[in-house]
Amino acid sequence: MKKITCFLILLSSFLVFSQKKGKTFPNSFLGKYKGNLEITSKRGTQKIPMEFHLTKTEKDSVFNYVIVYDKSPRNYSLKIVDQEKGIYNIDENNGIILPASFYKDVLYSFFEVQGNFLSTRLAFDSNKMEFEILFTRLENKTTTGGISKEIPEVFGYPISVFQKAILVKTD
Repeated sequence: MKKITCFLILLSSFLVFSQKKGKTFPNSFLGKYKGNLEITSKRGTQKIPMEFHLTKTEKDSVFNYVIVYDKSPRNYSLKIVDQEKGIYNIDENNGIILPASFYKDVLYSFFEVQGNFLSTRLAFDSNKMEFEILFTRLENKTTTGGISKEIPEVFGYPISVFQKAILVKTD
């Protein structure tokens, strides 16, 4: 009986310690990712080399968030606002701070700049990430509905530029 009890204790200890720890953002996805960005608009499609670097800094709540387009880096910072709620800021380090939300391994951000609306999506996996930006001009807004109290006015924004990359983790 003692052998069985010892075996069960050992087995349960092994199972507890061998379970994967939960992923936490951004620590579980740190590294450098590389691939090609495909940009599609009414003018056609072009591909450029792209990298994304998410690395530690001296502060636990701030990370280097670098996007490299065709060897030209854009050095931003990712700042934790409320990690438990998935709230972050992408600081462009020039006075521009974009709010971002992390949900189910995806970092989302929406913002408007110079009459344009952009949606960003960074979906992380264990060894890759999917980078996506959707772009529309606010002046291209469509309006439908608004016929009655039951049918509200709805604004649509036709997407004019798609940017997508599948980046592979290199370290």
